[in-house]
Amino acid sequence: MRHRSLLILTTVITTGALTLTACGSRDNTGGGNAGGDGKTTVVIGLDAPLTGDLSALGLGIKNSVDLAVRTANEKEYVKGVTFKFEALDDQAQPSSGQQNATKLVANKDVLGVVGPLNSSVAESMQKVLDDAKLVQVSPANTNPALSQGPNWNSGDKKRTYNAYFRTATTDAIQGPFAAQYIVNKAKKTKAFIIDDKKTYGAGLAATFKAEFEKLGGKVVGTDHVNPEAKDFSAVATKVKNSGADVVYYGGEYPAGGPLSKQIKDAGAKVVVAGGDALYSAEYIKLAGAGANGDIATSVGAPIETLDSAKEFLANYKKANFKEAYEAYGGYAYDSAWAIIEAVKKVVEDNSGKLPEKDARAKVVEAMQGVSFDGVTGKVSFDEFGDTTNKQLTVYTVENGAHKAVESGTFTG
Repeated sequence: MRHRSLLILTTVITTGALTLTACGSRDNTGGGNAGGDGKTTVVIGLDAPLTGDLSALGLGIKNSVDLAVRTANEKEYVKGVTFKFEALDDQAQPSSGQQNATKLVANKDVLGVVGPLNSSVAESMQKVLDDAKLVQVSPANTNPALSQGPNWNSGDKKRTYNAYFRTATTDAIQGPFAAQYIVNKAKKTKAFIIDDKKTYGAGLAATFKAEFEKLGGKVVGTDHVNPEAKDFSAVATKVKNSGADVVYYGGEYPAGGPLSKQIKDAGAKVVVAGGDALYSAEYIKLAGAGANGDIATSVGAPIETLDSAKEFLANYKKANFKEAYEAYGGYAYDSAWAIIEAVKKVVEDNSGKLPEKDARAKVVEAMQGVSFDGVTGKVSFDEFGDTTNKQLTVYTVENGAHKAVESGTFTG
C-alpha cells in the first residue's frame, strides 16, 4: 500500500500521548492549532465500546486507529500536520455516544471521528456531528437507514447526514447474502428468526427474512429477546418445538453465544446463524462446544488472506497491542486513513496549510472524493457515503474457531 511503512515505535508515541490534545489558540470553526514544533495539530476522535460486553471489538477498533495515526506521523504523510488521537468509551450505549459526540465537537482540533461500533449508537451521534460539519467514518455500522434514510427499503433512499460515511457494507446486502448461503449451500429451509429489538439486530433479521422467504424458505417462528437477559430457556423451548433447522439471530455475541448454547442444550438440532456481530472469538467462548457448525457473515474478505493487509498485520503485531484487531480492525484503520486522506486534500488545496476557517466542512467535502488502496481493498464512497466495497464472507465454527467458507457479493 502506498500510504504505509514499517512501524517504528518510540517512547514518545504512546497511546497515552496520542490521546492528549495540544494547547494553543483555536479558531471557532475547527482547524487545529499550532504546536510547539510549528506544525498544526489535528485530532482524530474515536467512539467505541472500550469497556463492557463488546469491548473486544471496540478495543480492536481503537488499536487500529491508533496505528493509523502513528503511521501517518512517522511518514509525515500530511506535511505540516501532526495527528493526535482521542479515544472515548461509549460502552455500546446511545446516550454515551451522544455525549461523546458533543465532547468531540467541542474540541476544535478534532477534524474527524472514527466510529461507532453500534448502529443504535450511531443514530444518537449523527445529528450532533453533522450539525458541526464534523466528518464521521464508521468501520462497523451496517444498518442501511443510517445513510439511506428510514424509507430505504421501499426504494425511497435519501441521504440525511452529509458528514456520515462508513467503510463496512450494509445489512441491505448482508442479510440476503446470508439467506442465499443458508438456503442454497447449507440446505436449510425452516428458520426460526430471533432479534434483540436493537437497530442493528432487528434490521438485519428483517433483511434476512425477506430473502429467505423469497428463496422458498419457511419461517416457522419469530421472537425477540432482551440481550441483557441471561435466561433464554423460553425461546429455546419454542425453537425446539418449531421444527426449525436453522435459527437466525439478529444481534450481538454477548447474547448470541449464550442463546446458541441454551438452544442446543434444550435439544434443538439446529444451526445458529447471524451477522458480523457474531463473528468474534468471544461468541465461540460463550456458545461452548455446541457452537460447531454455527454460521456468521462478516464484512469484506478475511483480512489474513488479503495482500493489501500484509503490512497492517505486520505492523499491528510489532505494536504489541494487548488485544486482537478483531473483525473491524482493518476497517477501522481504513476509516482513520480516509480522514487523513481528506485532511491531506484540504491542506494541499489551501497552499499547504489547514484553512483557518471552515476546515471541518472542507474535510467533509473532501471525504466524498477520497479513494485509496486500503487494508481491506479499494476504499471509496458512493453518493450515500456508503463504501463501494460490497464484499462479504461466510464463516462457520469449526474446532473452536471461525473458518472462512465463502466470500463474494450479494446478487439479487
